[in-house]
Amino acid sequence: MMSRPPQRVSIISAILFFVVAMFIGSQMMTMMNGAETDTLITSEFVQAVEQDRVQNVVYDAGSYTVTGTYYPAATAGSTASDAYNNAIGALNAQVQGVLGTDAPTVDTTNLDAKSVGTPRKYTSTYVGQDSLMQLLKSHPDVEYQVKLPDGMGDFLMSLLPTLLLIGLMVFFFVQMNKANNSQMSFGKAKAKEYTQEHPDVRFDDVAGEDEAVEELQEIKDFLVNPKKYQDLGAKIPRGCLLVGPPGTGKTLLARAVAGEAQVPFFSISGSEFVEMFVGVGASRVRDLFKHAKESAPSIIFIDEIDAVGRQRGAGLGGGHDEREQTLNQLLVEMDGFEKNEAVVLIAATNRVDVLDPALLRPGRFDRQIVVDAPDVRGREKILAVHAKNKPIGPDVDLPRIAKLTSGMTGADLMNLMNEAALLTARRNKSHISMAEVNESMERLMAGPERKNRVMNEKTRRTIAFHESGHALVGHLLPNADPVHKITIVPRGRALGYTMSIPDEDKFLVSRNEMYDELAVFLGGRVAEEIFCGDITTGASNDLERATKMARQMVVNYGMSDALGQQTFGQPNHEVFLGRDYGNTQDYSPETAQRIDEEVARLMKQAHDTAYEILSQRADQMHTMAEVLLDRETVDGAACEALLNNTWAEFSKKEAAGEIPPDEGFTLVEPVGKQEEPQLASPQQAAEPQGDSSQQQ
Repeated sequence: MMSRPPQRVSIISAILFFVVAMFIGSQMMTMMNGAETDTLITSEFVQAVEQDRVQNVVYDAGSYTVTGTYYPAATAGSTASDAYNNAIGALNAQVQGVLGTDAPTVDTTNLDAKSVGTPRKYTSTYVGQDSLMQLLKSHPDVEYQVKLPDGMGDFLMSLLPTLLLIGLMVFFFVQMNKANNSQMSFGKAKAKEYTQEHPDVRFDDVAGEDEAVEELQEIKDFLVNPKKYQDLGAKIPRGCLLVGPPGTGKTLLARAVAGEAQVPFFSISGSEFVEMFVGVGASRVRDLFKHAKESAPSIIFIDEIDAVGRQRGAGLGGGHDEREQTLNQLLVEMDGFEKNEAVVLIAATNRVDVLDPALLRPGRFDRQIVVDAPDVRGREKILAVHAKNKPIGPDVDLPRIAKLTSGMTGADLMNLMNEAALLTARRNKSHISMAEVNESMERLMAGPERKNRVMNEKTRRTIAFHESGHALVGHLLPNADPVHKITIVPRGRALGYTMSIPDEDKFLVSRNEMYDELAVFLGGRVAEEIFCGDITTGASNDLERATKMARQMVVNYGMSDALGQQTFGQPNHEVFLGRDYGNTQDYSPETAQRIDEEVARLMKQAHDTAYEILSQRADQMHTMAEVLLDRETVDGAACEALLNNTWAEFSKKEAAGEIPPDEGFTLVEPVGKQEEPQLASPQQAAEPQGDSSQQQ
């Protein structure tokens, strides 16, 4: 929260606490003393004095009571001892009357009260001054004193209930005042301010985003040494917008700036501006910038700014929109900085397309820093950062892992290494090996392995042919991604899957690659047709993805010769409908029919390509299916032998012990791979095959 002056302790509350503590302590002491004090009625007190069992008497003139110490009545010299002596005397007289005066007798007690027993405290009622003085005059050995009343103590005791009542009233008044203040402070910004303790993240902890770090280094340098830029007439960007998909490190970069700059850093989420009350968002924006200006040079970081910076004037219906008022105030504050005022606004979003254009113009967010998924070198650096504090085995090859994780973000790579560490601990190992990394990679791509799922032989055989069809078509087509692994072991919601990962980063998609990708999608369904004599629902996901890709080729990418180089369908662009609820059909029904026909043609072309490949390699397909039924999973050298149709030679070498153990995934180059620039694939890894209805 924004720093506020410390709340002072109320003096009245402290006094109230002290008085209550004194009262409770006094009552407890009285109870403890009362447990050891005997209460004597007047006759018992007088009898104790007459029997010389009272040591001292203290007369309290204020409470009209007498207190002191005495010996209880059960000791010698008391009424009980006198009764005993009388009974024994009567018995002795009877014995002597019968046996004579020389008969033996029982001795009586002659002990006095002061030589027997333990003195105890007593309290008794006042018997009157004359009676007490006359009683004590006949017993001069009893100590006597008078305790005069304490006027101040009596006054305080009489005042205590009034003080307690006033204290309670003050206490409730203070609490009600606090509640009112908290309700009326909703217009204050909820930003967290870092002044003395900055985040411990530095630019060295940010890997794989060298360009973004370089841009932010300039801002950090300006905040540390602004005169260097001002002397040259340079103006630092007032706002920097970090744009990129989730998990790429936008918030991490902002924390690194805060850790490096060593200036006050205000962090807030875009959703924290708007509340149920009208005007709260604008008030919080003003309060945030006020504190930032007072602490200049400083940094304001707004995470997920799309929550408050969405485009104005869009949506359904009319009326007041609190978000628009908040955005208006934000625009004014960003454009209202005074000259050379060292306040920099950094914001992060993964939905830059929905932001208001006024927010992105020069003078507000002057600089947009794209924080994209890292390339292979960036992934290697990120893996090194996350492996720094982990016991990594000698067989773990970080450059190789970086090649196999194309398309993964920094958050994905962090999760990968963490999953590998958890798996290593589960297996009671001391070091992370490549086996744990490979297993963790598959868990992230396809889900956890489910070896206990029971399937009959017919289902397993269908899945084996299905996955063999995907793998063989993908291996033989020149523009498909390399196949790394084939398995019929259920994992996640999939009954089996073929893992195809590009061997290097790709940034474009060619038409030939998409043609081959369509054929790979349909390879499983075609294999079912040829080798199982029936088709199943296991290809539903393949058909869905293939149809979507074919329609994108026709409608969005202009890859249809029949329809020409144009796109069809205008995006809706209503931000409060999610911007992708639907498209506006800007073409005729006849064109829509031609689009459907062209999509069907592409699907049939892909089907025919896969059918031709698999029908010509029936023997190899049977071999692959039998091996999968036997081993369930093949990768590495075994996968390469299956795809290259050299399984017989591989089996002999394996039986002779000439095949080294697999170390993980290998790059199996497709047959007839053409030497051409690598283009982007619509997917980085083949998604699990199988219909969702079968994967429950």
